Amino acid sequence: MIELLNPAEMAEADRLTIAAGTPGIVLMETAGRAVADVAARSPLGTRIAIACGPGNNGGDGFVAARILVARGYRVRLGLLGPMASLRGDAALAAAEWRGETVPLADLDFESADLIIDALFGAGLDRPIEGPAAVAITAINASKARVVAVDLPSGIHGGTGQVMGVAVHADDSVTFFRPKPGHVLMPGRAHVGRLTVADIGIRPQVLDSIRPRAVLNRPELWSPHLPMLKVDGHKYDRGHALVVSGGMTQTGASRLVARAALRVGAGLVTVASPPDALVVHAAHLTSIMLKRMEGAAGLSDLLADKRLNVVAIGPGLGPVDIALPLVEAALGSGASVVLDADGISAFREDPERLYSAIRKRSAPVVLTPHDGEFARLFPDLAMLPGKLDRARQAAARAGAVVLLKGADTTVAEPAGRAVIADNAPPFLATAGSGDTLTGMIAGLLAEGMPAFEAAAAAVWLHGDAGVVLGRGLIAEDLADALPRVFARLFV
Repeated sequence: MIELLNPAEMAEADRLTIAAGTPGIVLMETAGRAVADVAARSPLGTRIAIACGPGNNGGDGFVAARILVARGYRVRLGLLGPMASLRGDAALAAAEWRGETVPLADLDFESADLIIDALFGAGLDRPIEGPAAVAITAINASKARVVAVDLPSGIHGGTGQVMGVAVHADDSVTFFRPKPGHVLMPGRAHVGRLTVADIGIRPQVLDSIRPRAVLNRPELWSPHLPMLKVDGHKYDRGHALVVSGGMTQTGASRLVARAALRVGAGLVTVASPPDALVVHAAHLTSIMLKRMEGAAGLSDLLADKRLNVVAIGPGLGPVDIALPLVEAALGSGASVVLDADGISAFREDPERLYSAIRKRSAPVVLTPHDGEFARLFPDLAMLPGKLDRARQAAARAGAVVLLKGADTTVAEPAGRAVIADNAPPFLATAGSGDTLTGMIAGLLAEGMPAFEAAAAAVWLHGDAGVVLGRGLIAEDLADALPRVFARLFV
């Protein structure tokens, strides 16, 4: 797995490594060499401008400058603040630099072919202003290739937020492990190609740090993905119930149902209001159909314990219809995937939802986009970091929360979280989220734990988008899953 270390966790990794006997200057030398290696992808003779800050990030820049000059590159270095203000390892690195050091304001970015941004790393905790902001604006205005040290200056390492102004890099070189800011938006849009360099920090430090966030990769959830048995049958793979809206709102539930069946549920049934039965019957083949008369009818259906998952919300309808249906689903013993109208139904009384979740033992997965999240968690929606928003929402609701977007984040109440980085922009199309809801439901039906089912569905959904490419529509996603599984199990 690829752990994501927030700035405090990365500082602890450094501290533990130094305490174990590796001098900090050795880590800095190795980091600066890694930066120089990425910069050296440009040909000899490249004119390089290196912008150094007053901390360890600047120290990495001094090391890179010395190495690049030795390799034959033309380097000019600018420093934010006086040389005398450098401390610790950064001062040691600067003392080894034999070239000219000019004030940052005098560094010529316009004539450079390559710029190394060594101003601020992941530890930045305040908005950038003054000479540093002017320099970043000049870097972004240049036509040079930009290599960022650790993280583009101005991006918060923990949240990915822009701290006033931020560098747009072509490459970023970070050390030991990525930070959340590398993969959370808008930071990810500033990072460019990411290189994670080994600088001598032993992985065993993670045993002490115990990071709770990782990149969403199959290694996380594939051990929980049910393996099909040669003597198995459809009843071994669970039975998902998908709740439909009225006659003019049936498409969303069919997208959910098809995805649940494609991803692995043994059986899928659509619970339909009477007026929509004919519409569904004209479209469904391998998916079953049941008549549902309101919330009482849904409760009657869910009295059948073989229905072990219910997906509800997409196309469900207005509050007066949606709210009693969702409460009927939550009153059952089935796992629940709640999305769209099912989430918005509680906007006037979110505690009503939390209370219903607390009373049940089966898991609930909430799958809001940002707008739905703000209706259910208006105060948390104001937090700057998506990771913090998802974690606090999960703790408050007592549910797994999947906060959608280019950087979809899944969090469980205890704080464990994953961030996705494999979703292509082609997934921004109507019905894509409904398909994701169905995929979660199908994996839950098969018996996956809720957190792993949500994480797996997000990754599979993203990879389906990659397989299909530009021009996909939501109806295509479920049908792409066999190819996704084939790629996964090569």
